Amino acid sequence: MQFSKLFSAQIVGLAAHIVDVEVDLSKGLHAFSLVGLPSASVDESQDRVSAALKNSGFTSPKQKNQKIVISLAPAELKKEGSHYDLAIALAYLAASGEISFDHTDSLFLGELSLDGIVRPIRGALLFAHKAKEVGLSKIFVPQENAREAALVSGITVYPIHTLRELVDHLAPENKITITPYTQTGEGAETVSTLEPIVDFAHIKGQEFTKRALEIAAAGNHNVAMWGPPGTGKTMLAQAFPHILPNLREEHSLEVTGIHSVAGTLRENIIIRPPLRAPHHTASYPSVIGGGTVPKPGEITLAHRGVLFLDEFPEFDRRVIESLREPLEEGHVRISRSKGFDRFPARFILIAAMNPCPCGKYGSEERCTCMPVTLASYTRKLSGPIVDRIELWSKVSHLSHDKLSEARETETTESIRAHVAQARQRQAIRFKDHERSITTNSEMRANDIEHYIKLEPKLRSLFNISAERLKLSPRAHHKMLKVARTIADLDDADEISEGHLLEALAYRPQEIK
Repeated sequence: MQFSKLFSAQIVGLAAHIVDVEVDLSKGLHAFSLVGLPSASVDESQDRVSAALKNSGFTSPKQKNQKIVISLAPAELKKEGSHYDLAIALAYLAASGEISFDHTDSLFLGELSLDGIVRPIRGALLFAHKAKEVGLSKIFVPQENAREAALVSGITVYPIHTLRELVDHLAPENKITITPYTQTGEGAETVSTLEPIVDFAHIKGQEFTKRALEIAAAGNHNVAMWGPPGTGKTMLAQAFPHILPNLREEHSLEVTGIHSVAGTLRENIIIRPPLRAPHHTASYPSVIGGGTVPKPGEITLAHRGVLFLDEFPEFDRRVIESLREPLEEGHVRISRSKGFDRFPARFILIAAMNPCPCGKYGSEERCTCMPVTLASYTRKLSGPIVDRIELWSKVSHLSHDKLSEARETETTESIRAHVAQARQRQAIRFKDHERSITTNSEMRANDIEHYIKLEPKLRSLFNISAERLKLSPRAHHKMLKVARTIADLDDADEISEGHLLEALAYRPQEIK
């Protein structure tokens, strides 16, 4: 046999595509060509594969006088990564007649070291999803990626340690039988819920801000905190993720797939909402996403979790303004000359900021900022961005007496229980929703009309208050959603006057 074909795959953005790996051998002087728009890492596979075959007991392709053509199809799809090595090696062995096996229902993925050991790859979960989608029944992946791939039910996952081991398994006489992984739920059991570094009970005072964070966690709302340095904004943000409930199963798999592709996966499966906290000097592509070939950024890695932006106005203005779409729609669109992608980005934004660059404006200490500097600082946050953040809270200095006094306050555990109860009410409310929304923040204007009913007297009070606060239509709807969340925390079926007034108390006032 001088020709063979088997299947591998390529990830573009966050979507996997099946790639045909074809090998053709013909007589002539030695030549090794790889076609199909390969990147440098793919093109280098010919050296890795040749060495791995030689060190696994086979004849190296470079020792034979033959022309080797390897095609990765479809040709117009850019091929990146070293995970094609395993498929190329097997396809070559099949074409040269050294092995024979049925590969029509299998997907092969893995990087080869020079001694034939199969190295781990990125994106195993998305590859397994794609294999199942196109009707393949088996997927061969590196040992380290097997449990991740096995999170997809309905497909058999084979963990591979070495190329020789795989060849012996595929041989008709089955010299070695590789035991497949099956979906047993073991991955979830190996992930522990991390204990909070900072418990809400350890943070003195700031009850107004703690309440804002509780509301944000219950309804998936965005929060901004401002105040002088050293008042506890960062501690509050660090404590916040621990009051969020575990991810739902479908969301857990979605988030795990994203982090697997990005190379940031540290567990078998992510069951806790992720926290991302890029530095304010981070570039636009690293936060929003981008590159020559579009790749996800920090806001996508924070999907279904928390994006903490400390020193919020110090971020590049392009970064801040680009948050408009994800804060409103839950995704971001990246367009480049070589591609277009839409990445998921539904997160809770926790923004922290000082009242001015020196941090002393409005406090007892003298502010050293020039008027033009102060004006430029506050202008960094445009009206549309302010509108998209539902909850604003000032974090003030506490007196030393208050810092020293022993005072009981709610713990992270008790707040988490309140949040879970409110989320449960929302899950029941939206269980038949056509868009499968799960929290109040995801409601659109037509949903608000359907799910939020105010008595005429209460509606009048809210309209008058909104008029005085000069709320935009967007802010008007957001306050109704916040009021609905506050009612859920109180286990109330209807929104009361107190719920509305508390929601309005979190609207931004002059930041000083």
